[in-house]
Amino acid sequence: MITVSEKCVGCTKCVSACPFGATEMRGKKAVITDKCTLCGACVEVCPVKAISIGRQELTGDISGYSGVWIFTELADSPDGGHSVRPVTFELLSAGRGLAEKLGEKLCAVVIGKNAAVHTAELAAYGAEKIYVCENENAEHYTTDLYANIMVSLIKKHKPAIVLYPSTYVGRDLAPRIASELYVGLTADCTGLSIKEGNLLQTRPAFGGNIMADILCPGARPQMATVRPNVMKKNEPQPGRTAEVVCENVAVDKDKLRVRIVERHLDHRHCGGKIEDSEVVISGGRGMKDDKGFKLLAGLAEQLGGCVGASRAAVDMGLHPKSHQVGQSGTTVSPKLYVACGISGAVQHVVGMSGAETIIAVNKDPNAPIFNVCKYGFVGDARQVVEKITESLKNGK
Repeated sequence: MITVSEKCVGCTKCVSACPFGATEMRGKKAVITDKCTLCGACVEVCPVKAISIGRQELTGDISGYSGVWIFTELADSPDGGHSVRPVTFELLSAGRGLAEKLGEKLCAVVIGKNAAVHTAELAAYGAEKIYVCENENAEHYTTDLYANIMVSLIKKHKPAIVLYPSTYVGRDLAPRIASELYVGLTADCTGLSIKEGNLLQTRPAFGGNIMADILCPGARPQMATVRPNVMKKNEPQPGRTAEVVCENVAVDKDKLRVRIVERHLDHRHCGGKIEDSEVVISGGRGMKDDKGFKLLAGLAEQLGGCVGASRAAVDMGLHPKSHQVGQSGTTVSPKLYVACGISGAVQHVVGMSGAETIIAVNKDPNAPIFNVCKYGFVGDARQVVEKITESLKNGK
């Protein structure tokens, strides 16, 4: 919270400095309104140090919290039903190690219409207890409904750790829950471990130039979103069983601000998702133009893969943002990753270093991408891609 002390002399400097119009004069004293975002601009300009920002300490009794929870994200399947997104199995695999280190149970939470059909699959990936919340209104994700259900379950069962996928759904849902519970949230984690009984959350910072370790020792649950394709997925064990707990959370429909009336899928953009592809052919600035990316599309077609792009190529308008690979895009871990005309900046490498085999094509023999690839071609990427595609077409 932000406070104004009796030292205030009414100079009005804080009023003009506030970028959000959150400071106003009442009488001869500055007053901070609800528009305040705690940016600190008023604190810096106050000549008499009358304005201060105080942070509420997140401390309390955490002894009653136990268990590692994984939020199960469901995706539309071709048969009209729903399937569990692969990132959920990655989180269950990572959560298995965390739970064993803490000596606590690994649990999954699945919300939706007919959600119980997914329990066997979740159990196969290590879930010991599965909370199933079936709701007629939860066939498709909406923020208010899912957040209300999750907050109710967390308050009732008190998990120590809750992990969400760093997807469009997870990035929307997790902050809402963290705000409701007034707990911390670490976004886009690439590493998780246990340190002195607390969840050590590792994520890139400062544009991927450093890795930051974050702890939330004073509040529970500890919450994080985790990037898809950064955690190794364990082999499933069919036949494993788990305790299934059916929860019926009453949600006031009048408090649900969004109602899905109709859904329309644009099939032009419903094709293979880059994060799920086993082959990714990515292009950078070195592909130069649309013609260069058409060459990549031809190679991807021959190999049965998807076309990706570096941020530079996306900024040039050569490929859509949805297929950007890297720190500010999507993390991929295909069997084969081909980087064409990509220099290999750390922000890009962090998004594809998990690939089984990396091939790089670049005319600069000193390009950083050659430090992470298994095979490298030094030469003009457009010419090399064209030659390889031609050879594949001819069956060589």
